[in-house]
Parts: sequence; C-alpha cells; structure tokens
Amino acid sequence: MTANGCLQLVLYFVVLLLLARPLGHFMARVYEVRPCGIDRFLGPIERLIYRMCGRAATEEMNWRTYAVAMLLFNFAGLIVVYGLQRFQQSLLLNSQHLPPVSPDSAFNTAVSFATNTNWQGYSGETTLSYLTQMLGLTVQNFVSAAAGMACLIALIRGFTRHSANSIGNFWVDLTRSTLYILLPLSIIVSLVLVSQGVVQTLKPYRSVTLLEPVRSSNGETITQQSLALGPAASQIAIKQLGTNGGGFFNVNSAHPFENPTPLSNFIESLSILLIAAALCFTFGKMVGDPRQGCAVLAAMFIIIVPLLGLSAWSESRGNPTFDSLTVDQRAIDAQPGGNMEGKEARFGVVNSALWATVTTAASNGSVNAMHDSFTPLGGLAPLLLMQLGEVVFGGVGSGLYGLLVFAIIAVFVAGLMVGRTPEYLGKKIEAFEMKMSSLVILIPCLVVLVGTAAAVMSQPGRSGILNPGPHGFSEVLYAFSSAGNNNGSAFAGLNANTPFYNFALGIAMLISRYWLAIPVLAIAGSLAKKKKVPISSGTMPTHTPLFVVLLIAVVLIVGALTFFPALALGPIVEHLMLKA
Repeated sequence: MTANGCLQLVLYFVVLLLLARPLGHFMARVYEVRPCGIDRFLGPIERLIYRMCGRAATEEMNWRTYAVAMLLFNFAGLIVVYGLQRFQQSLLLNSQHLPPVSPDSAFNTAVSFATNTNWQGYSGETTLSYLTQMLGLTVQNFVSAAAGMACLIALIRGFTRHSANSIGNFWVDLTRSTLYILLPLSIIVSLVLVSQGVVQTLKPYRSVTLLEPVRSSNGETITQQSLALGPAASQIAIKQLGTNGGGFFNVNSAHPFENPTPLSNFIESLSILLIAAALCFTFGKMVGDPRQGCAVLAAMFIIIVPLLGLSAWSESRGNPTFDSLTVDQRAIDAQPGGNMEGKEARFGVVNSALWATVTTAASNGSVNAMHDSFTPLGGLAPLLLMQLGEVVFGGVGSGLYGLLVFAIIAVFVAGLMVGRTPEYLGKKIEAFEMKMSSLVILIPCLVVLVGTAAAVMSQPGRSGILNPGPHGFSEVLYAFSSAGNNNGSAFAGLNANTPFYNFALGIAMLISRYWLAIPVLAIAGSLAKKKKVPISSGTMPTHTPLFVVLLIAVVLIVGALTFFPALALGPIVEHLMLKA
C-alpha cells in the first residue's frame, strides 16, 4: 500500500472524528428536547404533526407499548412498499412502463427496506418506477433508520432514569430523529452530490448515440444506448446517512450517476459512519459521562482499523497467481497496482477497500466495488465485520444498542471473575438483562448458520451458486451474514433473485431486526425501573482502557467461536488454495 493510500485512510478517520463530536452533542440536545438551533424553524412543523396525530402521540410509553408502536409502524411501511411494487404499472411516474414486481421479489424488497437492511435482489433501473423508488424506498430509508435511532434512545433512557415505568414515546423519537437529524443532513448531502454530477431528475431515460457502433453477440449492430436517469441524489444521501445502502441503480455507488467523482466518493463513504460515530458522543452526553461514549467509540475503532488494514493490504498486493506469470502488479504512475478486478479506476484499491470495510462495519450495504472480485483475505474482512453482529459502528442506533448489549455481557463476565453483582452505568445487571442480552447476540448467529446450511443442502439453494468450490460457499455465507445482520451488501456471483432466496433472506431479515429490537427495549424497560446504585470501591470502571479491552474480547470471542468453522470452509481455505 502506497503512502498516498495511507494518507487517504488517515484523512478519512480524522475528518470523521472532527464531525462526529459536534453532531453527537447536537443530537443529544434534540433527544433531550433542549434548544438545538434549528428548532425555531422546525418546531412549528413538529407541533403540527403532534396536533394532527392527537394527544396519544406525546404520552410516555412503557417498553411493551413502545415495542408495539414500533412493530405496527414498520409493518405498515412493509405493506405500503409491497403494494407500490405490485401495482406500479398502474401508478404515476412510470415513464419506462415497468411491469409489476413478482410477489417473492416484492416481499423480499419490502422486508429489506422496512428492516433497514436494503438487500436488493433486483436491478433498480429496470425494475422499479420513479414513484416506487421515491415514495416506497426513500421514505423507508428515513423512517427505518429513525426507528433504530429511537430504540437506542429508549435504551439510553433506561440507564438514565430510575424507578420509572416509561422509556419515552416512540412517535416523538421517530419524528425528532427524522425532522431534526436525518432530513437536514440529507438535504445538505444531496446538494453536494448534485454539484458533483449525481443525477436528480424526473425526466424519462435518455437514448444517446454511441461514439463507435458495437456488435451484439448475435451480430446485430448497436448504435444507441439508453441512459437510466431518475431522482437518485435524494435517495443516495439518505441511503448513506441512514446506513441503508440500497442503490438507485443496480451497481450501486460504483455507477457514475450515483458516485461520479473522488469527492462524491469521500462524502458518501464519510456519511456511512457519521451518525453511527456521533451517536457514541450522544450516548456519553445523555448518561452524564462523556468518557462512556469515548470508550465504546474506541472499541469500535480498535476493531475496524486492523480489519481495514487487512483488506487494503491484501488488495494492494494483488493476485499471487499472477506472480508466476510475470504480471506487474505494482503501483506506478501508469497503473494503480494491486487487485483491480471489479473496481472502478477512479477510486482505486484503497478507496474500494475502505468502502467495503466501512459499509460492512456499519449496517449499510452499499458498494463502490464488487466484493466478489476481492482477494480471499480482502473479502474476509467485510464478511467478519458483519458476523461480529454489526456492532462496530453498525446501523444508526441499532449498532450502538448492539454494542451496549455486549457491554452488559462484559460487565457480567467481569462480575463473575470477582464474585460481585455486575453494574453498568449505575444499574445492576441481573438475570432478566442477561437473558435478553443472550437473545440479542445469539439470534443473528443462529439465523446466519442455519440459513447458510439450508441453502447449501437444498437444490434451490445450490442452483443459485454460480461459482463452484469455496468461493461459492463464501457467496452463500456472505448473503445470509448480510441478511442475518441487516447489512444488505452482496458478495455478487450468487443468483439471489429466486423464490428460495427471496423468501429465505426475507425471513432472516425480519428475525434479525425485530427479535433483537424487542429484547433491547425489554432491557430498557427493566433498567428504567431499577434504582441507581451508588459507585463504590468495588464498582468496575467502564470508561477505562481495561474495560475497552474486555469489551473487544467479548465481541471477538463470540464472533470467532461462532463463525470460524464456516470461515474456514470459505475464504480461509480459498486463500490457502490460492497460495498452493
């Protein structure tokens, strides 16, 4: 890896940290309903929304009511997205006269966007109308992200409140997340992307004359090309900021109309981690101890940096098979060097590896290169980041509440070591919290491994594998790791737009989103009822380097012990075969 490549990586994380802290403090003011600067403009809109919805929209909720409100809202969104796909041929803004989406694909897509997974088994520009993209997918990009942020804030209130039966109001948290945070940031990012050439129009697709005619496989001369257009910039901004990842076009952010320049690439990749990183500062501010937020953020950085280094190093080295063929893979003025298969020349190896790492560290799933073409170790890094539970930044809200569950387990383990009842942020961690935490960390593992086993053991599952051997197994493992952790990225090379994969991955996404969110809300409700425990000499500090190391160890041990056998059958053995 060149010095220029290292400088780009350092610049990325420096800018991320510089922006995350003020944004995190701003979001804390939003959720604590304190003046935040833009409330004088948006406050009347917020109050109008509450008046239209009635008094119940602002009443405090216990955790069960909060969970029911979240589930009903997400279910309604799922039905709307499904209906838009099935009837788009009869609706407005369908200039290409696209037919209805098949029932299995419509189900998969509706589940995917309602759960903030945004897995796509279809080609956007040839499948969905402008109305479906805007009213269905873009709206879900906002509200599914806001729902995850709302659940995190409910958990934080569980730590900050004592002897309370309520954890806030879902509708208020959802509204404020969308109105004060996601919407303003999306407008800013959209305008920047449009300035870089990202398309934003309702005009129909445009036919242009090719500079040189080409011949098709059947000998026909082709002189015209249809350029897919559409309102892309508005969807791309929120897909990155909300860690959604669903692309307007089939090849996602590798498409020049979605991501045309190095600056747009930097802005989009920065947007992926921005809110997730800032929420760590929000957490520290709301619990009254900024060091707590810095501790969990440090744990995230310590995990992601080595895996990013592994991916960038492996891709920069290139393909070892070419060494015996005297192919020059060095980075020189005439060529970028490394493994450039499946990558855009305008981004190169380092920016492709950076994007692959941050998109799987977060629950984003967008791509600017094809992960199927990465080297085995280069592809291992994003695969492992998903399998760790999407807690290294993770989805907005869902990533941090997942890591806080690991923190609860870490203090429980530390308590067992010294024979003391564990405490975290002044709350005793008891049997109920541990049962719910166990569900949160074990359910995604079960979904991924059972789904992968079912796919490789069944004929419908094996028929979608286009590459034999370990690489084909990696493709299936990646698909269920992506769905089972609500990531949404694809390894490619797997024909996943079939009834088997559409329904199997859809069920995996449903389980992994809601069977995790509900236990987290249950933990929030249980903690809110507890009294604060005074800090004593026996209380384990949870802001020290020692606790950060313990937290990282718990995350890695769960991921390593669970998925190492599967990884050994996929990318690890493929790497060994490449060296043989």
